[in-house]
Amino acid sequence: MNRQGRQEKQNRYNRQDVKKNKVESRITLFQMLIYIHGFNSSPASFKAQLLKSRVEALGGKFTAPALARSPAQAAAQLDALAARNPGAVLVGSSLGGYYATWLAEKHDLAAVLLNPAVRPYDLLAGHVGRQRNFHTGEEYEFTREHVAELRALEVPAVTPSRYLLIAATGDETLDYRSAVERYRGCRQVVIQGGDHGFSDFERYTDAVLEFCGTGGGRP
Repeated sequence: MNRQGRQEKQNRYNRQDVKKNKVESRITLFQMLIYIHGFNSSPASFKAQLLKSRVEALGGKFTAPALARSPAQAAAQLDALAARNPGAVLVGSSLGGYYATWLAEKHDLAAVLLNPAVRPYDLLAGHVGRQRNFHTGEEYEFTREHVAELRALEVPAVTPSRYLLIAATGDETLDYRSAVERYRGCRQVVIQGGDHGFSDFERYTDAVLEFCGTGGGRP
């Protein structure tokens, strides 16, 4: 390798170090990252595990509770967790984005929303009946009472400065335009293509962690 090639390689490493140090310096500003999984998902999801690995490698704290099937019980779990960790930051995926919105507004927290469900009580009304968790295989009954519990968690209005929305136009489960409208005025990253599960989520973890580290500019 000639001298110019060695210099270009060193410059590339330097840029990578600067980017890494930038994320590290910001992540130290939050006390806890709470990951909130979606419907029929779990803390074993690849997004949760990827964030866990990144946060812990940078010396931060991470938790991803296994949520109760009942939305009311799940909300109580998250409420207690937020109360124990003031100043925590949230990352919610799909239905977890809906929960994260309710929790962020109640506890004055910043939240990153990944393909969030906007009106899950409408979407899931057609899924009443037997359900199966994608990761654990556990089966349970999703009821009309659960749908009503979801509706009760609706937040009338959001505080734009709390949120970073990351939505994929290729989401095969949810219409990304509903999230773009719901979170109008919030920081938004709209990905062309992609999918509901964010199979390329690794590309966006730095953006997630930087937003979390700055507290999202919440009031």
